[in-house]
Amino acid sequence: MRIGLTGAAGNAEGIIRQAERAEAEGFSSLWYPGQVLGDALAAITVAGRATSTIELGTAIVPTYLCHPVFQASRTAAVAMAIGSPGRVTLGVGPSHAPVIEALGMSYATPGRHTEEYFQIVTQLLRGEAVNFSGDEFRAMAGPPGLVDGEPIPVLVSALAPRLLRVAGQYTDGTILWLGNAAAIDRHIAPRIRKAAADAGRPEPRIVAGLPIAVHDDVAEARAAAAEQFAVYATLPNYLRLLDEGGVSSPADAAIVGDESSVAAQIAELFDAGATDLWAAPYGVGDDASASRSRTRALLRELATG
Repeated sequence: MRIGLTGAAGNAEGIIRQAERAEAEGFSSLWYPGQVLGDALAAITVAGRATSTIELGTAIVPTYLCHPVFQASRTAAVAMAIGSPGRVTLGVGPSHAPVIEALGMSYATPGRHTEEYFQIVTQLLRGEAVNFSGDEFRAMAGPPGLVDGEPIPVLVSALAPRLLRVAGQYTDGTILWLGNAAAIDRHIAPRIRKAAADAGRPEPRIVAGLPIAVHDDVAEARAAAAEQFAVYATLPNYLRLLDEGGVSSPADAAIVGDESSVAAQIAELFDAGATDLWAAPYGVGDDASASRSRTRALLRELATG
C-alpha cells in the first residue's frame, strides 16, 4: 500500500527529523499543509535536501495566492533544489470562501478560476510553453527548468463534480481531505476516472487524506477527533464531501478502532478506488503520544508489508 503521512513540524530541524524517519520507515510520502514553515514548498525544500527517495507533496497550496505561472516556476525551483526527479508533487486547490475573502479577495468564481489555473500550471510543469487567454487569467510563458526534463505531477483538491472533471481532464489526480471509502466509491472515483478517460489521460491518482487513531475506545477516539478537527465542520466544501460519504462530521469520517479494525477500514479505502493514503495520526486520551505511536506502528506495518 502507498501510505504517507502529514508533514508537519514546528521548525526546520523538526521537518528534517520527521522526513528522515518517515523515509527510513518505508512511508511513501509526506504531505505538507500550506502554512508549514510559512510555505509548504519551503518545507519540502528542507525535507528534500535531507532525504533521497520519499515523495514530498503540498496538501495544499491555494490557487488564489499565487499566479499559475509563478506557481509553476517556484515548484520547479524546489524540485531543482532537491535535485532528484519525481519526488515533488504539487497539490493545489482554491481553498475556501472564508479563507480567501478574509484576505480581501473575491471568491465569486472558484470553479472557473480553478479550471483556468490548472490549464496553465499543468502545461508548464509538463515542460511546455503556454499562451493562454481566459476570463480569469492571461499567461504567456516558457516552461521552467525541470530536473532531467521530468514533469512535476499536479493534484487538485477536488471535492465537487466540476473540479473532479477538471482534475481528470488536466491533472494527475486529486488529493482529498475527509473523503471516506463511501465518498470515494460513489462520488470521487467514478467522476474523476470518467473525466480522465474522456480526455485520453492515464487513470488518475486518488490520494485519500483522513484522521486516523488506533485506539480501543472508539467513542473516545471520535470525541477526540470532533475536538481536534472541528474547524472542518464549519466549511461547506467539506460538509458536502462528508455528506457524499454518508457521514455528518469529521469525527464520523475518521478511521478509528483497534489494529484489525483500522487495517480493514484502510483496505476499504483502496478497494473503493484510492491509490494512496495520506494518514493524519492524532492522539487520544491522557497519553496522546502513546496512541499516536500505536497508530504509526500499524501504518508502518501496512506501508511495508
